Amino acid sequence: MKNLLAALIALLLPYVASAQFSISGKIINQSGEVLPGASISIIKLNRGAQADVNGNYNLTNLPAGNYTLQASYVGYQLLTKTVALNSSQTINLTLANGVFSAEEVVVTATRAGRNSPTAFTNLSKKDLEKNNFGQDLPYLLNQTPSVVTTSDAGAGIGYTGIRIRGSDGSRVNVTINGIPYNDSESQGSFFVDLPDIASSVNNIQVQRGVGTSTNGAGAFGGSINIQTTTRRDTGYADISNSMGSFNSVKNTINLGTGLLGGHFSVDGRLSRIKSDGYIDRASSQLKSFFVSGAYYGKNSTLRANVFSGYERTYQAWNGVPDYIISDNSLPNNRTYNELGILPDGSFYKDQVDDYLQNHYQLLYDQKLSDKVSFSGALHYTKGKGYYEEYKADASVEDYGLTPVVIGGTTITNTDLARRRWLDNDFYGVTYALKYLPQDNLNFTLGGAYNRYKGAHFGNIIYTRESAGIPPNYEYYRDDATKNDFNIFGRGELKTGNTTVFADMQYRRIYYSFLGFDRNLNNIQQNATLNFFNPKVGVTYEFDGQNNVYASFAVGNREPNRDDYTNSTPASRPKAENLKDFEAGYRVATSAFRGGINLFYMLYKNQLILTGSLNDVGAQIRSNVKDSYRTGIELDGRLKITKALSWAATATISSNKIKNYGQFLNNYDDGSQAFILLKKTNIAFSPSFIGSSELSLTPIKGGEIAFISKYIGQQYLDNTSNTNPVGFPVSGNNAYVTDRLLKSYFVSDVRVRYNFSVRSVKNIGLGLQVNNVFNKKYEANGATYPDIEGGQVVNYNYYFPQATRNFMASVSLSF
Repeated sequence: MKNLLAALIALLLPYVASAQFSISGKIINQSGEVLPGASISIIKLNRGAQADVNGNYNLTNLPAGNYTLQASYVGYQLLTKTVALNSSQTINLTLANGVFSAEEVVVTATRAGRNSPTAFTNLSKKDLEKNNFGQDLPYLLNQTPSVVTTSDAGAGIGYTGIRIRGSDGSRVNVTINGIPYNDSESQGSFFVDLPDIASSVNNIQVQRGVGTSTNGAGAFGGSINIQTTTRRDTGYADISNSMGSFNSVKNTINLGTGLLGGHFSVDGRLSRIKSDGYIDRASSQLKSFFVSGAYYGKNSTLRANVFSGYERTYQAWNGVPDYIISDNSLPNNRTYNELGILPDGSFYKDQVDDYLQNHYQLLYDQKLSDKVSFSGALHYTKGKGYYEEYKADASVEDYGLTPVVIGGTTITNTDLARRRWLDNDFYGVTYALKYLPQDNLNFTLGGAYNRYKGAHFGNIIYTRESAGIPPNYEYYRDDATKNDFNIFGRGELKTGNTTVFADMQYRRIYYSFLGFDRNLNNIQQNATLNFFNPKVGVTYEFDGQNNVYASFAVGNREPNRDDYTNSTPASRPKAENLKDFEAGYRVATSAFRGGINLFYMLYKNQLILTGSLNDVGAQIRSNVKDSYRTGIELDGRLKITKALSWAATATISSNKIKNYGQFLNNYDDGSQAFILLKKTNIAFSPSFIGSSELSLTPIKGGEIAFISKYIGQQYLDNTSNTNPVGFPVSGNNAYVTDRLLKSYFVSDVRVRYNFSVRSVKNIGLGLQVNNVFNKKYEANGATYPDIEGGQVVNYNYYFPQATRNFMASVSLSF
């Protein structure tokens, strides 16, 4: 038996020695897209294969040994990889772009890098996709540090807002491919005008504080840098549909050719979103499209983007009065919208905001040498629209008309409907020149020149009685022009483990307007402002996973349109100044990524509403000499197990105004009462903001996420609820006596499952249940206190947010 066993082993040895193995895997590009048809070969054996429609390849019947794999695909660099084969292996391969990837130059000129001494968060296309059920873009950024989002309609569709570190959207700089998006006059960013833009976004960086130099409005709370669709090398067709509470529906189609002939690509998107809103008569009808065509040369890229958004939303921007919310006997006490009410108790169906905005961008990028690259863009934005209002018993004199006599009766007042129009053009050029003389040193020279022309005018389109008003009568017109020029230079030098950063920006603004405003005042002003915004910082790397940083930055910001039109040159406010100190620690390992950031933002001449009246009797924002924000931000993502991860953020801050004076109109005697507060809280600035996302992947392609957000108490004005001495507050319930937003804690649940079948690359099923515990809360509000009958009377308005609601989605990718 021993001899027989030895003989069998001897006979089998040649077969064991020549055992056959396999190499298989997937071939993708740097964006994670599969590359069907990519070639892979083994040089030694002169054998090869091609990737299938899903990017998968398989090389079989390979004897043990050392091999060199070679993978190639048109438009990509050749990849070689050495493999020691002694068992079957799975090897996934990622091919790098073979042509100049200039689209990164477009955004990196105004972005923070990995070691920049700046607080920032990067969001990828996948990060945005998993939360994109149809809500506006601010809601997709809700889990980033120090962010508070609000919705006029209560469900995140329609008019929404975002605050970063307590600063509203007019103090948050927004760019799309480096091109300014903030409105030149109000300085706000209205994402409702770009519905479903997230479906055409490749990535977003959210910076907090002054941040790096950028184009457009001054960043006083933060900046949002958006990069739209970039190169996709394989053709695709994506269909996505969502529907849910409040008759909300979202339909999106994305199409792309992939890379044609190694040089051309065309991408397109068409979207429609509709919702009734949680608030009564807060409906939204939104439409948008995005088309992008690109040419990729060996050392250059030329891309043309055309995108458009149309919105028609019923006005809900006044909120719900506190006395309605506090009346639990009313069936709709939290959703009542009083705008557009007619004398018979019905509502005016056209109490709407109606606006169309078209964007045209031409982006060109050129690699001039191994050390120098250039990016430039021409852009044009055309916006035109109106908001329509019904006004009962309006005085004709308020519209520049003389009362008329009809049938022996003098018509001094009439019911009417009016439209207030904005017709604007915004165009200009942006540029950036990057120079990398050596690996540890780089310079960027960038800037922009932009011009804005805006026509503000109003028409009366309907009157109950003719009152001598001709059809479509124009009762005011005011034309404005704004030129915005900036140039910045930035450099980074790395010596050993230390990187030194310096950034200098000069910005010049010219603003003028002429005509009659909507109050029929003849206004004409112009102003020129010059700003210098220096920034310096240093980062020290302990190793490839840990670094600490510190920075100091200066920001300046001009007054907005209302600050000018509601004042004279003698009374108009000054520009604002911010000195921003930041320091932090970042860590990035395979199991944990996170950081701690300390900030101290010292404002000079911050503009806020104080209730004071200027020399023309208008209530305007006034400069307060000293105010500050200081705090600590924490964020992190922990991979607990292969299937379970937890991401969380927290911001603890103190937001104060020193020596604040508030004025209240005293209607008893026509005077103004005054409150002087040595130190008070800045409005809409919670001292604690926290978020959490616990994500479980129980099966391949499946995810269950439990998402939470906590917002601490916020004040509606800057008095911290303090009233003038000797004036008691009227009312006997919390909603009437308090000028504040109560703290709230809200949780959502998100479920997604992705799988594929034969000809369908991906089928995605999703469900998001918002406010799963049915919390009643308000995320925004306004207050208008005055003195009547010897008492302070608070006129408070709140924006209640939706109770439990859901959105479900189905998507197909081909």
